Amino acid sequence: MAPRRLLLVGEGNFSFAAALSETLDSNASLTATCIQHPEELARDPVAQKNLLRLRERDTIYDEDEVLLALAEQLGNFTGLVGGPDFAHCLLPPLESLATVEETVVRDKAVESLRQISQEHTPVALEAHFVPLVKRLASGDWFTSRTSACGLFSVCYPRASNAVKAEIRQHFRSLCSDDTPMVRRAAASKLGEFAKVLELDSVKTEIVPLFTNLASDEQDSVRLLAVEACVSIAQLLSQDDLEALVMPTLRQAAEDKSWRVRYMVADKFSELQKAVGPKITLNDLIPAFQNLLKDCEAEVRAAAAHKVKELCENLPIEGRETIIMNQILPYIKELVSDTNQHVKSALASVIMGLSTILGKENTIEHLLPLFLAQLKDECPEVRLNIISNLDCVNEVIGIRQLSQSLLPAIVELAEDAKWRVRLAIIEYMPLLAGQLGVEFFDEKLNSLCMAWLVDHVYAIREAATNNLMKLVQKFGTEWAQNTIVPKVLVMANDPNYLHRMTTLFCINALSEACGQEITTKQMLPIVLKMAGDQVANVRFNVAKSLQKIGPILDTNALQGEVKPILQKLGQDEDMDVKYFAQEAISVVAQRLRKLDFPVKDSEEPSAPGADKNHFLRPRVLGEDTGKVSAPETWGQNPARLGLRAAGAAWLNQDGQRQYLILCPGERAVFKGQESMYIFKPATLFWNSFWGWGGLTFQSSVTPAA
Repeated sequence: MAPRRLLLVGEGNFSFAAALSETLDSNASLTATCIQHPEELARDPVAQKNLLRLRERDTIYDEDEVLLALAEQLGNFTGLVGGPDFAHCLLPPLESLATVEETVVRDKAVESLRQISQEHTPVALEAHFVPLVKRLASGDWFTSRTSACGLFSVCYPRASNAVKAEIRQHFRSLCSDDTPMVRRAAASKLGEFAKVLELDSVKTEIVPLFTNLASDEQDSVRLLAVEACVSIAQLLSQDDLEALVMPTLRQAAEDKSWRVRYMVADKFSELQKAVGPKITLNDLIPAFQNLLKDCEAEVRAAAAHKVKELCENLPIEGRETIIMNQILPYIKELVSDTNQHVKSALASVIMGLSTILGKENTIEHLLPLFLAQLKDECPEVRLNIISNLDCVNEVIGIRQLSQSLLPAIVELAEDAKWRVRLAIIEYMPLLAGQLGVEFFDEKLNSLCMAWLVDHVYAIREAATNNLMKLVQKFGTEWAQNTIVPKVLVMANDPNYLHRMTTLFCINALSEACGQEITTKQMLPIVLKMAGDQVANVRFNVAKSLQKIGPILDTNALQGEVKPILQKLGQDEDMDVKYFAQEAISVVAQRLRKLDFPVKDSEEPSAPGADKNHFLRPRVLGEDTGKVSAPETWGQNPARLGLRAAGAAWLNQDGQRQYLILCPGERAVFKGQESMYIFKPATLFWNSFWGWGGLTFQSSVTPAA
């Protein structure tokens, strides 16, 4: 049976009760869709009976998609089964779901059980929920025992002392289970369980479990014990930490499995905060040094990511000395690491050390490292340094930064990899604003202009946006004297891509420069380019006139822009014609007139003109060989009695409406005087515009 996903609750003759009955059939997708609507289920008595049938079955329905939806929704069912007093009615199906083979279903069932547990009273919890946890914890299949691990922490706090002892005993059993999957589940919940236990129980029971799990034969269990260490360490005093936890943690930092060492490195900042400054200095700093020079690149990269956080969390008193003597020597080695991921990880955080070490140390010790990374052969390393230059700028100042790093930045601005050049461009406005206009004109202006003729479009586009931001920083007078003349010269470039860049720059600069500069300097160049031999340039002229139209005054629009757009509207290239008509519409709104003629195409099926052809009702005797542009028709199709159409039109709100009619079918419009039948000629798809529809040729005939 084919899936029926489109069948929704409450539509048509659909019955939720009937649909739920199908949960016992084979149509999983229909069932899953239905279960997303529990309110309907709760209101329908037949559906409720079917839910009871599900509960009473020895084996629950085995479609994973259905089970996942069911496990998710049952967690929200308390209010639908009579409130908290009846929440225990939801436990049996969720218990069954918590034992299935599919992990995501079990996890969702456990999540719902945790949610429902909060709605039980202490008495109901011990009467119904705790027995469920015990059954799962002692189940024959590992699936039930793994699910039980996530339920101990939610039922323990409100249980009686006798029941608490039983819960702890079950958890101890799972931590030493024969199945690695169960031990993994127990290790992952060890820290969570420790948080709800009494301190004495943490010392006497949780810590030994942590020690055993941290020395498990499976590294997948040992690495999860490292996560638990963070939670356990937050609960113990410094003396207890040193005596009970640190020996195991030191062992984990030197574990034979790189995955365990990686976990230590990844959780290092959390461990540092949990154990406090004294143990950090005595134990964690030496461990961190070993991780920074670990034989596995993944471990070194994880440790490198934590360098900044480690240094920030050190006690302020003596922090600079610790970093300079115990951390920086290892950082210097990582700068020239053989693995690019390690170098990239370090580059993403090393700039942040400048705010910690201060100006003098940054200039003397960190700047050489920054320069080395700026010249690294790995693009990602260079990008990470460039992206964080502002951190250094705040400490040493822009002058010092420019003297030391500017040569490397200029070199990167001409890098063979375009993404590196792009990163420099994106940083340029900030750099320019801090350097000042004189320094920028002397050192970086020519660089910004060179980007405008880059062979990669993304660079040219970014360079255009860069110019706009520079004008906003330095003002219109600077733009008029420095930037605009250089941009306009490109209009005569033999490369049409560079001529188009001129138009893109004008689009970006016009608003920032204002009406006077746009009208006197930019507009004449745009109008001149309307006669370009390349159609791409001409239709970009139309787009530019549309863009700058709102900035120009009425005289310029009427006397200069209008004639050019009318000329482009008759261009032989369909794309030019289309964009010209789009621009005419915008300019007409600016002038508050609609007297711009829109020429109809005599070739409605021409691919380039697809987007210009729209169908509307005609009156008797009207020429039917042409179709009108959308701007000339604003009638509401609803009032026309529209039943079906292969056409596009504008409604009263000016929004385009589309309906596709397959060839051979009929669309009937009911006009004011008569009815017309529209017969589609061809069905087309224009991949350039990304728009599909129908064209019509002499398609209007009076209805019988």
